[in-house]
Amino acid sequence: MIKTDKKIIVVLGPTASGKSDLAVELAIKHNGEIVSADSRQVYKGLDIGSGKISEKEMRGIPHHLLDVASPRRIFTASDYGQLSKKAIDDILRRGKLPIVCGGTGFYIDALLYDDAIAPIPPNPKIRKTLEKLSTEKLAAKLSDIDPDRFASIDRKNRVRLIRALEIVMASGKPVPKPKRRARYDTLKIGISYPMEKLDERIEVRLDKRLQSGMVDEVKRLYKNGLSWKRLFDLGLEYRYISLYLRGQLSCEEMRQELLKAIRQYARRQMTWFKKDQTIKWIKDKSEADRLLEEFLKTDISAKL
Repeated sequence: MIKTDKKIIVVLGPTASGKSDLAVELAIKHNGEIVSADSRQVYKGLDIGSGKISEKEMRGIPHHLLDVASPRRIFTASDYGQLSKKAIDDILRRGKLPIVCGGTGFYIDALLYDDAIAPIPPNPKIRKTLEKLSTEKLAAKLSDIDPDRFASIDRKNRVRLIRALEIVMASGKPVPKPKRRARYDTLKIGISYPMEKLDERIEVRLDKRLQSGMVDEVKRLYKNGLSWKRLFDLGLEYRYISLYLRGQLSCEEMRQELLKAIRQYARRQMTWFKKDQTIKWIKDKSEADRLLEEFLKTDISAKL
């Protein structure tokens, strides 16, 4: 049930699908401001590797929840939920349209729904036990006890694997799914491509980022005090480039492993999103415009 008549838009989809460009176009046309929902773009200094939008690409549209945390500390979905709600309320108070844009499904849920975050506090005893396991064993354990969460998680991200297992082991239940008590009247617009086309877009984008200095960005982060372990835990670009810089992969091996990992990540994103029947999947910008205009005209009472 919708709890509020405060309307917001969510533009979502897998990596390399063009979410940022569409969100900016919609914001220009509909007096909007954008709230990023990306688990790595919250970190300062993670620019090229995370695909952070540039000032030129923003085209004058304010963007929120970028560069709000130090990469040295772990920024959680709970942190995101708190900061993003403040940003949404501020945008609404100023009479603008909030447009959430990103591909981190758990972050989007943390913003949109009550009880999206598991109310399980950290358990030092369980974490100490889990820290002794290899990443592969952590992934296998999660696959056994919570296959639904395993299907959408980064299986090489120890931080997320340990947190998911901690929740299950502490509560005796699978990682809870959002109860869908909505905070806002929301239109979700999803961008999707056939996987073959998306794979092509991912490869083109990866090569552009490598050419634009992504390796130098990782070198700079390490020089500025980010450990190899932390870079590895940040995933994808930061993980495989750090392995390359440490001599564990050749340049071409790094590119191939990274390309494979990003494509797998895109599939995990779609696994998450496909469970949400409220998403309106579009084929082009004109369809997004039509959906948004219809949504903004709709009285909330018709939905109750």
